[in-house]
Amino acid sequence: MKTILPHKKIILASKSPRRQELLKGLDINFEIRTKDVNEDFPAELPDNQVAAFLAEKKAAAFETDLNDNEILITSDTTVLINDKVLNKPNDQEEAVQMLQMLSGNVHHVISGVCIMDKAKKVVFDDITEVHFKHLSDDEIAHYIEKYHPFDKAGSYGVQEWIGYAAVYKLVGSFYTVMGLPVHKVYETLKNW
Repeated sequence: MKTILPHKKIILASKSPRRQELLKGLDINFEIRTKDVNEDFPAELPDNQVAAFLAEKKAAAFETDLNDNEILITSDTTVLINDKVLNKPNDQEEAVQMLQMLSGNVHHVISGVCIMDKAKKVVFDDITEVHFKHLSDDEIAHYIEKYHPFDKAGSYGVQEWIGYAAVYKLVGSFYTVMGLPVHKVYETLKNW
């Protein structure tokens, strides 16, 4: 199989080791570039559009930095439950509250992606329904203490202990829950 876009440099603008791992899994060569971008979004924005909005906002920070030979990938993930957007927790107390909210319930994970070069921009998202079993307070405390999920939307990483112990059903892509809908990223790059 030939390399996707052999004459272009792919840039992943993400500090997330999970997104880096997922993109590596597609056998795509890329480099990491990051900038700190404020992750605020308009209050009137529909919840299911927040992830794509933030991915596009992150990409906008690089707009003047790209050369003709570069393609940028940015992404953001949100967790939605009961008409509430859960982003990254600010502290341990908020992480506990989020996991108590998810415990025994169904929620949706949306990963938004923006792929752009100097001439073109494509923004999309992918959604996965996640079913959580009930978690005791001790299980929640164990997970937070051992895994420190403060850099994760909804306070959890599906690829960690909590995914093994609590997630009993997914409707959609596992990788979308991890933070990057790699199947859609691959198709978009292949058709670039």
